[in-house]
Amino acid sequence: MPAREKLQEQVNILREQLEQDPPLPAEKREALEALLARFETQLELEPATQTPSISDDVNQAAIEFDADHPVISGTLRNIMITLGNIGI
Repeated sequence: MPAREKLQEQVNILREQLEQDPPLPAEKREALEALLARFETQLELEPATQTPSISDDVNQAAIEFDADHPVISGTLRNIMITLGNIGI
């Protein structure tokens, strides 16, 4: 599977995890949804026009969710790995 398709699949998995309504504080849920929206916008761009900050933002989100929501954190880490594989 091409890396961009894998990346979109992982974003879809993360959206599904959020829809299962884990007990997240409203501010964390909103921040993660904003990150996903930004991330999906970035997916539409060519890799050369993407900024490395999206990887930093995904990494920060993974760290924040690590203790209380390890499944979400794991999906975010998978996204980071895929970003690295496609040079972002």
